[in-house]
Formats: sequence, structure tokens, C-alpha cells
Amino acid sequence: MYKGLTVTVIIPCLNEEQGIERVLSRMPGFVDEVIVVDNGSTDRTSEVARSFGAMVIREEVRGYGRSYKKGFSHAKGDVIVTLDGDHSYPVDGISYLLEAFLHLEVDFLNASRFPVRDPKAMSLKHKVGNLLLSLAMSCLFLRWVRDSQSGMWVFRRSILEQMTLKSDGMAFSEEIKVEAIRNPRIRFGEISIQYSSRLGEVKLNPWRDGMTNLLFLLEKRFAKRRDQ
Repeated sequence: MYKGLTVTVIIPCLNEEQGIERVLSRMPGFVDEVIVVDNGSTDRTSEVARSFGAMVIREEVRGYGRSYKKGFSHAKGDVIVTLDGDHSYPVDGISYLLEAFLHLEVDFLNASRFPVRDPKAMSLKHKVGNLLLSLAMSCLFLRWVRDSQSGMWVFRRSILEQMTLKSDGMAFSEEIKVEAIRNPRIRFGEISIQYSSRLGEVKLNPWRDGMTNLLFLLEKRFAKRRDQ
């Protein structure tokens, strides 16, 4: 528990045996619940996670968004914190993010990886792609978002009831932010974090996933316009 709030950490994993051990060994003691969503790993990801006391949930259908939605359905904390199992997001920064979350009095806090301080953490290709997608989101939804693709967020679990989350893939990361920024009842904030080089295999296809995410943003924007 952190200052009267119970905290659930959700980590989607696909063959993250190496990284998940580093992540869970650094998990703060005030975290009430750690949920690792194993998205069909063929290595020892689940075994390692259980050895650290995490609740392991299996999601057989592949998909980043699919994993998160499965994890959300099991979460019990007042506040949900998300991060990846590859040790690229700062586990020891959870308390810093929670402090910012409470200080800013927001309902959804996005952890921006920019500016990237570690030159090895993100290639120039990925930096440009992320910045272009963030610019596209900011223009389409008229709210500046520095990092639309970040996978580390802090938010009140109760706001999930106000969101329509459809994406099962990588676009889920931007969709949950879109749902937050376009809802006047949800207070949105953003703060920079330290981002590091990932451990394990790279699963992102920058060109394919980048184009898919851009098309999803356009679809999301026009669907909103039709709904009006």
C-alpha cells in the first residue's frame, strides 16, 4: 500500500525469462499485487515470475493489448502501474511516479521516455518513429503527448469503466492514452522517466507496427467523429 492506496503492477511478458527476474527482484515492498501475464512464452518466464511471488496469468492469444486486458480483469488495486518485463522501464522509479501521480492530482499518468538519456536504449529509427506517432496523436486529439508509445503508466483502476479499449495489439498503448485524454472526466498527466536498454529478444517490427499504429490512430479519431 502506498499512502492509503493499494497498488497493482501488471507486466505483460513473452519470453522474458532474463528480464523478468531483474524486474521482480527490484519490485518495491509497498506493491500489493504483481500480475505477470504470460502471452505464450516458451521459456521459463512463468516459473521465474512465480518464484518471486507474482500472480501468473496465461493469455494464449498473442497480443500486447490482449495481455493487458487480461491483466486488468484480474487486478484488485486502487492504482495500476504497468511496465514491460524486459527491464527497460525503471522499477525503482515506481515510487517517484506514484508521488507525481498524487502531487499532480491526475487519474492517468504517462511515463515518457523522452528525452532518452541513454544513447543505447533506443535507436534513431525508433526515436523518429515514436516522435512521429506522438506528433500524430497530439494533432489528431488536440492534446500534446510527448510519448504516445510508452508502456509505463500509473492510473486509477476505476477509470477503466469509462474506457472503450478495442486493440489487441501494440496499438493498445496509444489507445489507452487516447481514451484518457479525450474524456473530460479523466485528468491526464505526463512525466519523464529514465529508459534503459532492454534485456532479451526484440519483438517490435518498427515499420509494420508503426504503420499499424498510425492507421489505428486515424481510425480512432474518425470513429470518434462519427459518434458525434
